[in-house]
Order: sequence, then C-alpha cells, then structure tokens
Amino acid sequence: MAHCWFAMKSKPRKEEVVWRQVIAHGFEAYFPRLRVQPVNPRARKLVPYFPGYLFVCADLEDVGLSVFKWMPHTVGLVSFGGEPAIVPDNLIHSIRKRVSEINAAGGEVLEALQPGDEIRISEGPFQGYEAIFDSRLPGTVRVRVLLELLGSQRRVPIEMDAALIKPK
Repeated sequence: MAHCWFAMKSKPRKEEVVWRQVIAHGFEAYFPRLRVQPVNPRARKLVPYFPGYLFVCADLEDVGLSVFKWMPHTVGLVSFGGEPAIVPDNLIHSIRKRVSEINAAGGEVLEALQPGDEIRISEGPFQGYEAIFDSRLPGTVRVRVLLELLGSQRRVPIEMDAALIKPK
C-alpha cells in the first residue's frame, strides 16, 4: 500500500496539539484552518475548518494503526467497518484550494456577524440586495438571511452559501 491520506479525529480543541505530534513523528499532515475576524480581539484568529479533525498521509502497512490510535489527544483514524477510510488526493487538493481562497479573501467574516446585523449579498441571483443576517446553518458553509422582496413589509428567509454575503 502506498502513502494515502486519512482523516484523524482529535479530542475537542486538541487539533493543533495532535497536528504538531503527527508532524513530530515524521508524517505529512494537513490541518485546514480559516482566518476569522472575531469580535473579541483576544479570541483566536485561526479556527479549524473541520473542528475535531485533521488529515494525515501515511503508509499504514508500514507504520500500523496503533501509532495513530494511541497518540495522546486523539481518538484515532476515521474508520468504517474497522477499516480506515482513505481520503482521495483530489479532495485534499480541493480543501486546500477552498481554504486558500477563503483566507485570501480576508478570512471568514461570519464569526463577527450576529443575528440582526445588516449584510449585502455580493454574488448570485440576489447580488446587490441588502438583507438581515439570521443564522449560520450548523455543519455547513451556508447561512440564513432575511430578505425583503418587492417592497413588501414581510422578510423572507433565504438560505445561501456564506461566501455570497458581506457585512454592510
């Protein structure tokens, strides 16, 4: 078996510690993080793109599973039916590209947005419209905004990709 990418689960808020350990053991690792603009200036400026997970490239036939299973602060490799799941190289490449795009655009601005904040829709079918930020949808990169359509007094909830909105 050749070197393959695997997803590794860490204990809560221990991703960076695990990432450093994996690198110290001589493995290639990828820990995707997004730059954020927090309200609190002392808050973290980088947050995990996948909280609780990072990616490790290894030849499991050569090193064995126990290296990753018994590493401090880890839960082990993501497995299905007892077999570690291989993450395709093209998926790792796509994640790297997407994280780079978000960080190059100034990071994720959603951390600073609170329900009720005014936003502007920068792309897509509602480009140029102003709306009210309602919420970030859990487990996705989508948000819910409230949009006033055709001069009505009623605001319609719309779900869209978070990359399409900007704070006003």
